[in-house]
Amino acid sequence: MFRSYFKTAWRNIVNDKVYTTLNILGLAIGMAVALLIGLWVYSEQSYDRFLPGYEDLYQVKMNADNNGEITTYSSTSLALADALRMSIPEIKYVAETDWMGPHGLMAGNRKFYLNGGQVGADFLKMFRYPLLQGNAATVLQQPYSIVLTASTAAALFGNEDPLDKIVRVDNIYDLKVTGVLADLPANSTFQFKYLIPFSFFEQTTDWVKAARRGGWKENSFQVFAQLQEKASYEKVANKMKNIAKNNDPSVNTEIIMQPMKNWHLYSDYKNGKEAGGFIDYIRMFGIIGILVLLIACINFINLSTARSGKRAKEVGIRKALGSRKSHLVMQFLIESILITFFAFIISIVLVQLALPGFAVLTGRRLSIPFLSGTFWCLMIAYVLITGFIAGCRPAFYLSSFRPVKVLKGNLKTGKGGTIPRKVLIVLQFSCSVALIISTIIVYQQMQHAKNRPIGYNISRLMMTNDNEDLSHNYVALKDELLQSGIVESVTKASSPATNIYSHSKIDYWPGKRADETFGSMGTIAIATDYFKTLGMQLKQGRDFLGSVDADSLSVILNEAAVKRLRLKEPLDQSITWHDTVKLRITGVVKDALMESPFASVEPTMFVYNPAQSVGNTIMYRLTPDADPELVVEKLKQVFNKYSPGYPYNYRFVSEVYAGKFNLELFLGKLAGLFASLSILISCLGLVGLAAYVAEQRTKEIGVRKVLGASVLQLWMLLLKDFMILVAISCLIASPLAWFFLQNWLQKYAYRINIGVGAFLAAAFIAIFITTVTTSYQAVRTAVANPLKSLRSE
Repeated sequence: MFRSYFKTAWRNIVNDKVYTTLNILGLAIGMAVALLIGLWVYSEQSYDRFLPGYEDLYQVKMNADNNGEITTYSSTSLALADALRMSIPEIKYVAETDWMGPHGLMAGNRKFYLNGGQVGADFLKMFRYPLLQGNAATVLQQPYSIVLTASTAAALFGNEDPLDKIVRVDNIYDLKVTGVLADLPANSTFQFKYLIPFSFFEQTTDWVKAARRGGWKENSFQVFAQLQEKASYEKVANKMKNIAKNNDPSVNTEIIMQPMKNWHLYSDYKNGKEAGGFIDYIRMFGIIGILVLLIACINFINLSTARSGKRAKEVGIRKALGSRKSHLVMQFLIESILITFFAFIISIVLVQLALPGFAVLTGRRLSIPFLSGTFWCLMIAYVLITGFIAGCRPAFYLSSFRPVKVLKGNLKTGKGGTIPRKVLIVLQFSCSVALIISTIIVYQQMQHAKNRPIGYNISRLMMTNDNEDLSHNYVALKDELLQSGIVESVTKASSPATNIYSHSKIDYWPGKRADETFGSMGTIAIATDYFKTLGMQLKQGRDFLGSVDADSLSVILNEAAVKRLRLKEPLDQSITWHDTVKLRITGVVKDALMESPFASVEPTMFVYNPAQSVGNTIMYRLTPDADPELVVEKLKQVFNKYSPGYPYNYRFVSEVYAGKFNLELFLGKLAGLFASLSILISCLGLVGLAAYVAEQRTKEIGVRKVLGASVLQLWMLLLKDFMILVAISCLIASPLAWFFLQNWLQKYAYRINIGVGAFLAAAFIAIFITTVTTSYQAVRTAVANPLKSLRSE
């Protein structure tokens, strides 16, 4: 019997090539979109899960109470790491880390400037990345040692065995290679080229020593912990919560843990708790994938039920010969699944062709796991479920025809056949219109942030990572750069122009209430000409004078800090920093966007400390007539003169700032792509339905034309029903899209107000596309010779 079902299904598919092609093509595009999104979602959710024991790994974070507003920081103190080791036996390992920036690595004549990490001795015991050489228990025990990734080892030593060889770091220290790690996969949160023991930096770096002395108030490091097997997360979390307050009552912070499985997807915190992050985009595009597939299934349903007249006699004869309704349902479902199978084959080809472009768009290299049995089991289920959804309505609708009426030629579909079809068209276009509205709103939000005043001039501004050599020769370097004629201003700071690396607790300020706290303020140590080089404007007071004696106890605040401290007359007021250090406010600078362009400007203070070198960034602005592409070689010569042990590295601030929009740009492009595909699928369905409607009304059109109706009138008559359905779709989609997009915009402190323009534009696009799609068939029918259609009357 099943053989007969498949034979009959194949004959019907072959005999109705036009509608079969429309069905297969629409389903193929919908299935390809859903499959592509599914591969991407799986890739994003697989982050870090390749590591053995990832379920027991956590990042320790800090919730700071800023006058009732809880802010979560990933940076904590070294004192916390020590306390966790000593006080909580349920914790197996603790590792303090620092990922502030790249360092220079040199072996022989090979020099590289690479990103790495300074990590505690237990780091590789916790994070069990595959070690190709060395022992995880010992590779980080000796301070003057280094662990390289395989690609870094090959770059430094070629085909030689790197173990026990010497790598010169920062052109000062010689470290022995104690281990080689396999290169990290793309779905690893940590991305580094080497690891250096944290004990090395504690011995050699003054600011790390100072941070150790700063205790619980110096929060500049990331701390990770691994729980003992079968240890209770809730029990450890309760013990950890008040560990900072118990050790230092002046610190008003709570300590929390975030499991490793949530790092990639749940990066946003609100009031001290996880509040989303990349998971929001995963859910959004998961819904989009389902909607696009649903639109394709609706196409199949509408085209199948619209062609019911063609299949009515077949149903009548089968029933007259004894076929049961269940047999007919099975016949039509098998036909639907067969069409879905062909669509799936095409969808696999489409996905394979789309993967390179998708990798460029998303930055993720995806692949179809052809050799995975699990994948093919899921795909079989995918085809069966999609085929059932697409064929369910046609199967039960067509099998319900009464043989007596059908064979007498009295079959009338009536409202029972047309109303469900119209409802499905409305549903289909509601999804498409909602996607169009979403694309427009995402684009408007991104443009709104791009047009936001930055507060400093990113044009012609360059950045280079500082190092020991450049720091020792900074004055000479600055002089030579200024004398070169290609640079008009030079400075350096503890954070780049596009970020704030450090935060500090403010203990006292004028007007502070007894119960008020200020958990953490952005802190940037700067040298002379900082505001001049960046183009930031002083609103009140003066710049630093360039003298340690005059400026070491001075501070300049931005407008956000003044507002947060409620200082009406900030100049010459004093604030207390690190319990005992009193800083006098000598200036107020206008707010500048140093972090997210979608967020509020962070309260920030600028202190004068030109001697600080570790983690510094040298910033310099090119002269107006300097060609950025031509001056790089000249700059390279100057920097290499004062830092021969490092390759010259540079970044244009404009490019780094533009990178802050990458996620939203990616979101907008994907939303636009999938909206376009949903419209394309809908149009394929409209082409088939328009042809069917025109065929059904051929005689009516002939009569109207004989009675004097013009081509324009007939065109409008055929389009009217479709226009009404699309208009209803716009009315349904608009409030739904507004609701979801309004919630999505709440995550941005700096956001647009949704206006009516996006909805009108989406409605116009939908109506225009519907008109273009259906007009060919409508005009073709309207201009046809009425004698042909009325010949039989």
